[in-house]
Parts: sequence; C-alpha cells; structure tokens
Amino acid sequence: MRVQLYDTTLRDGSQGEGVNFSLQDKLLITKRLDELGFDFVEGGFPASNEKDAEYFQQVADLNLKHAVVCAFGMTRRRGIEARDDAGLQGLVASKAKVCTIVGKTSDLHVTEVLRVSLEENLAMISDSIAYLVSEGRRVFYDAEHFFDGFAANPDYALQTILAAQNAGAEIVVCCDTNGGSLPERIAETLDRVRKSVRVPLGIHCHNDCDVAVANSVRAVDHGAIQVQGTINGIGERCGNADLISVAGNLALKKGHTVLHGTGVGHLTELSRYVYELANMNFRNGQPYVGRSAFTHKGGMHVHAVNRIAHSYEHIDPALVGNERRILVSELSGKSNIVAKTTKYKLEHDDKLMKQILDRVVELESEGYQFEAAEASFDLLVRKCAGLHKSRFQRIHYRVNVQMDQAPESGDVPGTSSVTTEAIVKVRVGDRIEHVAGEGDGPVNALDNSLRKALVPTYPELGSMKLVDYKVRVINSAEGTAARVRVVIECVDDEEAVWSTVGVSENVIEASWIALVDAYEHKLSRNDNGV
Repeated sequence: MRVQLYDTTLRDGSQGEGVNFSLQDKLLITKRLDELGFDFVEGGFPASNEKDAEYFQQVADLNLKHAVVCAFGMTRRRGIEARDDAGLQGLVASKAKVCTIVGKTSDLHVTEVLRVSLEENLAMISDSIAYLVSEGRRVFYDAEHFFDGFAANPDYALQTILAAQNAGAEIVVCCDTNGGSLPERIAETLDRVRKSVRVPLGIHCHNDCDVAVANSVRAVDHGAIQVQGTINGIGERCGNADLISVAGNLALKKGHTVLHGTGVGHLTELSRYVYELANMNFRNGQPYVGRSAFTHKGGMHVHAVNRIAHSYEHIDPALVGNERRILVSELSGKSNIVAKTTKYKLEHDDKLMKQILDRVVELESEGYQFEAAEASFDLLVRKCAGLHKSRFQRIHYRVNVQMDQAPESGDVPGTSSVTTEAIVKVRVGDRIEHVAGEGDGPVNALDNSLRKALVPTYPELGSMKLVDYKVRVINSAEGTAARVRVVIECVDDEEAVWSTVGVSENVIEASWIALVDAYEHKLSRNDNGV
C-alpha cells in the first residue's frame, strides 16, 4: 500500500523548544524533502507571522517535483463569516494548493477553551472548509484532540469529522494532540470511526508517552493512508512522531511504499541535514539513522557480526544510508580489534592484536575512551604495529595566564583584562623550535604556539582547525585533583573530521596530549595507505 508522508517540521517542528528556522532554512528543507519524495510539506501558518507569509510567496518559485506545499490555519473565529476571517484570507493569499485546517473535536475544548456552543463549533468547521474549497483549494482537516475527545464523547467527536467530510475535506486527520494515547486506543478508535466516514483517514501523533511512532504505524494497520510528523521527531513538549522512523518501519518492516525513488536510502543524510540547520546535536541512539544505531562494542557482538552481519543488526544499515561502526573499549575482544584494524592492511597477528587490546584496556583503566576519539586509536594501532613515526618531540611547554584589573572597575565581574601566553619548545627533525603565542585561553594559546612551530616544516597543518573541545571529570570524588578527559575535534580543507583524546590530572596537559595526537594524525593520515 502507498502511504502518504506529510511533513510538518517547518510548522509543528519549529514549535519545539530551542528550534528556530530562518526563511532560507525553510526553503532549503522544503527542497530536500521534495528531492527525497515526501508527499506533502506543511510550510507554516501564513497568518501568524511575516516570515511564514513570505515563505509561501518564495516557495512558489521553487521547481518542486514531488512535494505539495500545504498552508496551515484554524477554523474561522466565532460570530463572523468565513470569507471575512483574517486567518482564512491568509490561507487563500498564500496560494498553497492544499490548506490544512485544524478544528476542535473535544467538547471540553469547545465549551471551556473556545467558549462557544457545540453547534457553533460544527458550523465553524463546516464554513471554513467549504469556503476554502470554493476558492479552489484542497483541504485536509486536522481533528485536534481527536482520541481524547472521542473517548469522552464519541457521538460529538464523530459529528465534528462528519462536518468536515460533508464540507469537502479530502482527508480527515485524527490527532493525538496531548500524546497520551497508547496503540490499542488508536486501533480501536480508528476501527470505529472508519465505519462512519467515507473520506480517507490520516494520523498525527505527539510523543508524550514515547509511542508516537508506534501509534502512527498502528494507525496505518487500521486504515490510515497518511502519516503526519516531523524529521527527527522535533516539536512541542516531547515532540512529534519521527518521520525518519515511521518511513523506515513502514517501508522496511511493513512492506508499504513511502517516498519516491531511493528516498528511504537517504534518511540518514536527511536527519543530519535537519539537525545541522536547526543547530541541534545529533541523537547518537536515534533508531535507523543515529551514529550508534549500527555500532557494536561488546566483543561477543562484534565476533558474531563479523561472521553474519544480521546476527546483531535488524537491517542492513546501507538501506537507510547509515553505516556499521565497531568500537574498542575494555569490553572489546580481539574481534573488535581485528575489525578496526583491517584498513591498515596488517597481516592477521594474534600477538599484535592482543598487544593492541591490552594497551586499550590499560589506557581505559586510566580514564581514556576511544569511542569518540578514533584518531587517537589509529595512532595507538600504528605505534603498536611499528608504523608510526613521530614528526616532532616535546622538550617543554609553559602556559602563563595574566589577569589585570581594569582601571576603576572595582570588583565588577567581566571587567578584568586576561592575557594567555604559551611558550613551546619542540624538536622538529634536526632543529629546535622555541616559540611563543597568545590565545583566548590556554588551549588556544598552545594550539597557536604549536602551529607556529610546526607549519614552516609541515605547511599542510595550516588547513587544520580545532572545532570542538570537551572536558569531562573522570573521578569526581577527588575534587579539584580529579583526572579529566579532554576530547578535541578537528577538521581540515579536505573535509576530513577527526577526534583525539588526552587524560591527566592537569587539564592543560590533557589538552596538550589531545592536541599532539590531532597534529600527528593529520601528518600521518596518508602513511601506508591510511
């Protein structure tokens, strides 16, 4: 069966805490959703703000191949004609081919929130849809609070969607607005409703009970032909149904047709694209598309996966554009090490594999972790295999932080002048480089000094940039004497990204260790085909 995917990332998703899309972001996401074959893209609420109104003017100029852009609005206000309602006029002015109208299903919301009679609410639904249809628009009706309203007063809830159907709504979308329904309620309610309506049904679930995806899939099992949701499940409160997982489940588990062409194979790319535009961190454990979704750490798991991939994987990660990752840690066995070292083209050597594993276990007992620092692990392997040649050796470094009180500032915070200087002495080949550099802090100053010492000999380091820096206390019981773990992430002009780790009781020394690994990895990356 073909199941329509209706994306509301740009409207419902943007209501999530900390989520804000610029006009350009919204246009870019629309184009990407169209490329992957989404059926409908809800662009926003044109009557609510100038950005959404402008979006509909500009999106009309995009050459979309698959997606139909929808404008969102509410039923007319009480006591006025539909043609005089500013919100409905905004929908018509948007020129969107599809208008999605939300109306009240629950008698509680009608009488206590809208403060209108039950009959007036039915008229508001009917008048609004009929007006838009008369203006040549296709109309989808979102029945807000449908499952809660049906549970409290099924006769009235049914009257509301029949009013929408009889006024010309193309699809009635049953909304679990509070996100409190469980799959059995979804199934039972839809089975009862389908006996009374002739138009197709859709489903719109929120995730307040962490079952929005399950509810959406269950709804399709019970007759829904359209699923509304957002990319990565972003949205108000606990979010919406995640269309990434919905698409994966419907296509790969249930055999339904969703998206167009190879869209399912690009779900990982789409997920990360939206995270980047929203300036949000990836969810490593996100099903199907997270970095950890097909990541294996336990030695027993890796041993099995190396023999039969599906022994610990529910699908081939390539089906959604993801990849398998093998981690190394104190839980690893030799299978992890073998899997991680295949790129070095090393002959299988049990003694070497054990040496690498023993070194990993030893370092992790000191606080190291290589799961998020694969560049440091690469260097460890190269050192154990005798493949690494250090390009420079530290003689010593010194970091000075000087704070001067601004004149007449007293003790006002933030008025002091802080200067950080790092002096680095290293051996590069036959030469001694003794340089000083300033920075915004100790790590920045060390980085600047080390770069100044090395770039004359290794100009390729000039393209390297530090883009992230994380510090974590390992043994907090030791207080200010605790060990810290520093992870540094770097990029270069070749679009390579790598992370390194350092551990010490001194945060500056831990940072130095991670920095040195970052430089050494950049310099040795192409050695021996690695």
